[in-house]
Amino acid sequence: MGTARYIWIDDSLRPASEGVVPFLSAGVQYGFSVFEGIRCYATDKGPAVFRMDEHAQRLLDSAHIVGFRELPVSVDQVRAAIHQTIAANEFAACYIRPMIFLDGALTMTVEAGKPRFIVAVWEWKAFLGAEAKDRGIRANIASFTRLHPNIMMTKAKVSGNYVSSILAKTESQRAGFDEAIMLGPDGYVAECTGENLYVVRNHVIYTTPRAGILEGITRESLITLARDLGYDVVEESISRDQLYIADEVFVCGTAAEVIALREIDFRKIGEGKTGPVTRALQQEFDKLVLGRHARSAAWLAPVPAMTSSQLPVLSSL
Repeated sequence: MGTARYIWIDDSLRPASEGVVPFLSAGVQYGFSVFEGIRCYATDKGPAVFRMDEHAQRLLDSAHIVGFRELPVSVDQVRAAIHQTIAANEFAACYIRPMIFLDGALTMTVEAGKPRFIVAVWEWKAFLGAEAKDRGIRANIASFTRLHPNIMMTKAKVSGNYVSSILAKTESQRAGFDEAIMLGPDGYVAECTGENLYVVRNHVIYTTPRAGILEGITRESLITLARDLGYDVVEESISRDQLYIADEVFVCGTAAEVIALREIDFRKIGEGKTGPVTRALQQEFDKLVLGRHARSAAWLAPVPAMTSSQLPVLSSL
């Protein structure tokens, strides 16, 4: 994992050593922060951020949903901060974490604190392991249920929402699996701990309805790519046993990208390996993010270079 030299805090680049969050803040104490996970890819024309406009807008949408009234940044400022942080660290490819957290507010009201904005980047390649793309991974149904939409709103990417994801994934990995599938309060499949899920049956792709899940930007991208390839994509409820008899099951997310589930609950899925539909979408997605697809120009934001005079001075100590 590459180490960043710079981080964005509030309105400017700072040395990475200054990238700390106050302990006595609602962001740390209560998980009251919203964030995005974004990828920058190395293309033939240099580093480029995948669907940055959509991610920047979703960050502000999440902040609006949880009740922030006055935000410290606009969409344009989020984009500029991301570009400058990547350029300053001279990463050709990296993972990007912009966040708005509530500083102060230990009295548990939004108005009692101050929203703060940060952007961190780091080099991060195979989220689910180096072999996952080719072999697929093993998953099980978690004992933890996906949050009810009236317990924590599902359209906001809130840090505190991920406590249940950590519990579920930890449980699954301790049991020998790679990932956990979470059911919704209605008993139907919702999503994985950090990925959206698809089922393939008789050459039709099914995915879970949007109401109870985080509407992934990679999810929406894959639906578009699948339809470009001529597949029908249907959004409807998926039961646990429908997973077992699927021809293919795969998941997607910013960190995971496109990965097959070769086994669920000790049951082999399809041929027990990455299937042809999943493979086709992996290939299309790879072309897309590397700048070699017809949609690349619209969905990739090239990172402008920075001069040394634009960088903060790093201490030699």
